[in-house]
Amino acid sequence: MFDTIAAIATPPGSGAIVLIRISGSEAIDIAQKIFQGSTSPTKMQSRYTYFGKIVDHGRVIDEVLLTIFHAPKSYTGEDVVEVSGHGGVFIAACLLETILQQGARLARPGEFTQRAYLHGKMDLTQAEAVMDLITAQTEHAERVALEQRAGALGQEIKKLREELLHVVAHLEAFFDFPEDDVASVDGPFLRASIESVRNHLVKLLATAEEGRLLREGLSLALCGAPNAGKSSLLNKLLQVERAIVSPTAGTTRDTIEEMATLGGFPFRVIDTAGIRATEDLIEHEGVLRARNTAQHADYTLHLVDATECHRPIEPIASHELLVLNKIDLIINRSSLAKMHPDAVMISCNTGEGMDALIPALMKRLFGNKGSFTEEAPSSFTINTRHKVCLKRALDAIQKALILEAAQEPLELLAIELRAALNAIGEVTGEVNSEEILGTIFSTFCIGK
Repeated sequence: MFDTIAAIATPPGSGAIVLIRISGSEAIDIAQKIFQGSTSPTKMQSRYTYFGKIVDHGRVIDEVLLTIFHAPKSYTGEDVVEVSGHGGVFIAACLLETILQQGARLARPGEFTQRAYLHGKMDLTQAEAVMDLITAQTEHAERVALEQRAGALGQEIKKLREELLHVVAHLEAFFDFPEDDVASVDGPFLRASIESVRNHLVKLLATAEEGRLLREGLSLALCGAPNAGKSSLLNKLLQVERAIVSPTAGTTRDTIEEMATLGGFPFRVIDTAGIRATEDLIEHEGVLRARNTAQHADYTLHLVDATECHRPIEPIASHELLVLNKIDLIINRSSLAKMHPDAVMISCNTGEGMDALIPALMKRLFGNKGSFTEEAPSSFTINTRHKVCLKRALDAIQKALILEAAQEPLELLAIELRAALNAIGEVTGEVNSEEILGTIFSTFCIGK
């Protein structure tokens, strides 16, 4: 039996309203003790909103709207009461304290969603998608989180698990009931089945980098010589005049960082000082910071003045895309393209080539995976926890294939396949532990 929990579900601070959520077997009884209105909470219809007052020992705390969700048709699967009051900090604290005094306990971070999982309202991938939806920084991230909340990843994991379970069940039957003439699963059929699971795992693991980028964002350094157009490009990417643009070399002395959505993904774009030899101590420090930023950023755009690049260009970072700026000043572009075939040619002055820059960057980051675009987002992306589980499953599958190729006893294959099955089950919570649940829900905000 779960105790009754309560928490403020709206962000801290003053606002138009505050919403307090109560969940558990005593939720309606607690509301009955403190709510005064034309209808008592025990007689309220589910999902209807009622006006009244929250009262503590005869003292009116606030005028509120109260909504009841009867189990199991609620977010947590338990009886849930939501109290909407005026959004002052003091009033919110008084409302919550009044509820807690009636026997509710302050909820831990993520405890409402954890209860939803424990009551079978969602699997772990859907629970994690709730937090992804809350923290989504771009429209792309929001769409993927909504798909995942609807069960897209969970269904994919379920199909994968059923595929592997079919092989394991057949092996177990072959071992346990030899007298029933269960058909052997060795030979080409067994290998084909295991390889199918492996390919499925590889496909899922391939979405990990997109998932990391959607959730965490990525740092993008703008580097190059003075007056190459780094600050102009920053302004173009942000679509605001954020950085000072001047024909005077060395205008940017320190790094400037801003968030931008590029190709549907969140990027921390970093404008850096022009890289050149200098005797100026302040500019020299800026150059050192620029080189350091280029080396430690997730990716680098190396900007070069197109009017000064008729010779080989030395890379600034190992992970960079060469960008030739000021092509509006170039008459013979074909020779420039032949000399630097992998470069993207743009003009920050006229905007020419800007529509090709972001796709070129995304291709460098993700290769030719067409799903990694804003126009055609993946329906799901795995996170770090999923990746660890699926990587363990893949390792076990690889070992099983090695054993099969060496014609080792099928019992040894079955051990590896069971290990893969358990690792896959951890993704959705088919196989779980208190440690896994604690790690997942500790990242949630209180009230969710």
